[in-house]
Amino acid sequence: MDVTLRPVREADLDVFEAERATPEARGEFQWYGYRHSGALRRQFADNGLLGDDYGRLAIDSGGDTAGWVAWWKTAWGPETTCWCWAIGICVFTGFRNRGIGTEAQRLLADYLFAHTRAERLQCFTDVANIGEQRAVEKIGFVREGVLRRAQWRDGGWHDQVLYSLLRGEPR
Repeated sequence: MDVTLRPVREADLDVFEAERATPEARGEFQWYGYRHSGALRRQFADNGLLGDDYGRLAIDSGGDTAGWVAWWKTAWGPETTCWCWAIGICVFTGFRNRGIGTEAQRLLADYLFAHTRAERLQCFTDVANIGEQRAVEKIGFVREGVLRRAQWRDGGWHDQVLYSLLRGEPR
């Protein structure tokens, strides 16, 4: 499988917008309603979506933009000493269920541990999103528990499963 991560290109923004435009494109676990894309384009113009406290890379599969991975700083205490990266992913409709998301998240974990001082990565997904749970477990993330009614989506609150991966753990 030919999956790589790369910096977002300006041409990717049109693809990103098209994939976030409808519930069918986003999928049942990532539709949060219609969103204005201005913030994404402003961040791209400002820093190419690679900021100090967040980032986004395009997923490339065989030369096609297959989605994106993202990370953002979060903390479990004072941010100066207790921060970690939370990660997220969006795999586009035509690329799902082929292992691309699993490989992209593995590559992102490797990238963040190689290029930042983070000790912990974490991610969360809907309790019903079994595919994503399997994907992160395959690359070594450990299920820590359920965050009850943590996410508002599609007219209701949804429970989320929290996972973590620590530096040095097998991947």
